[in-house]
Amino acid sequence: MTDLVKNKLDIGDRLKHLRINQKRTLQEIADACELSRSMISKIENNKTIPSVATLVKIAQALGTNISKLLEQDTFLNAIITTKQTAEERLTSTDKGYSIFPYGSEYHEKNMQPFLFVSKKGQVKPHQLSHEGEEFIYIIQGEMKMQVGEVEYLLKTGDSLYFNSLLKHGIQPISDEVIYLDIFA
Repeated sequence: MTDLVKNKLDIGDRLKHLRINQKRTLQEIADACELSRSMISKIENNKTIPSVATLVKIAQALGTNISKLLEQDTFLNAIITTKQTAEERLTSTDKGYSIFPYGSEYHEKNMQPFLFVSKKGQVKPHQLSHEGEEFIYIIQGEMKMQVGEVEYLLKTGDSLYFNSLLKHGIQPISDEVIYLDIFA
């Protein structure tokens, strides 16, 4: 499983490289993210893929953003991703949903689009907040989206744009919900 995770995203390798270049300890990053030292170590060693919210916290602690953590080594002006590629490279997170980051080969993006696949009964209830804005578009299925004190029911074709400093979280209503989530 570790090799499969590593081959899909290589997040741990990038995090470790950044942390070591900044001469920071696992504990410093863990404290900044309110995570355990053990969890940061598991992420760096590609033994677990954290939730997007956790990636945002780690990126902020390292003085970067989530897009830069997901960038590949080559510089390209345009990136095409087939549906098949996105589906094959979906990666499970520790929060019970799967993600695929689009455009990881594109450097210094102003936004980070993700494909999310969440299944009813598998998503661990959680709420998060982070700097920036988000845009969600439901490709297939239904889910509840809590943003601040308001709960929205989103169905196929619906979208939601919000300030991601507000606490937010999802709950699948249909057996499976597939959606695009763009962080800016």
